[in-house]
Amino acid sequence: MSVRQGFLALLSEQPMNGYQLRQEFERRTGGSWPLNIGQSYTTLNRLHRDGLVETVDDQTSDADPPAVPASHRPAERFHLTESGRETAVSWWTTPVHRGKAERDELAIKIALAVTVPGIDVAAVVREQRSETMRALRALTQAKRTVDPLADRARALVLDAQVFAIEAETRWLDHVEATVATTPQTERPKRNSR
Repeated sequence: MSVRQGFLALLSEQPMNGYQLRQEFERRTGGSWPLNIGQSYTTLNRLHRDGLVETVDDQTSDADPPAVPASHRPAERFHLTESGRETAVSWWTTPVHRGKAERDELAIKIALAVTVPGIDVAAVVREQRSETMRALRALTQAKRTVDPLADRARALVLDAQVFAIEAETRWLDHVEATVATTPQTERPKRNSR
């Protein structure tokens, strides 16, 4: 998912300005993806450029400027174009693809550790397991503070994070068992010129 799709989904409900979109995006993603206001307006400008959103006509024209100074006027609001609405519907109905495009720093670190001579892979795994367990405790504590009926979005995001951490723990167990039963790969020889 990107902020782009999130904004299209939110704008399918009602017109909003960049600040409102930022607040709603953060609230509805359970606070898991904080945005800065610049990112919000950059995303809106790109959506506008791509013909997916338009500004809402608030019945003001350049020939009849409002008496209110520009700094006190409401922020420009946006709504979906027909193309934007179609793009939002398409996003809802298209599954999220997972694949090789995703980069997992931990998997890469372990993959490198098992190929570099002299690296104590078991120690790397132990250190990571300690950090993973700390993160799991923090998430479990955070879950206790969330009312799943009042803040369903945050509760579901926390559940997803807990499940991912639990999967990481199982994977670390697998790495540890694999490393204990197989010899470390020999360091690849470098080509000399």
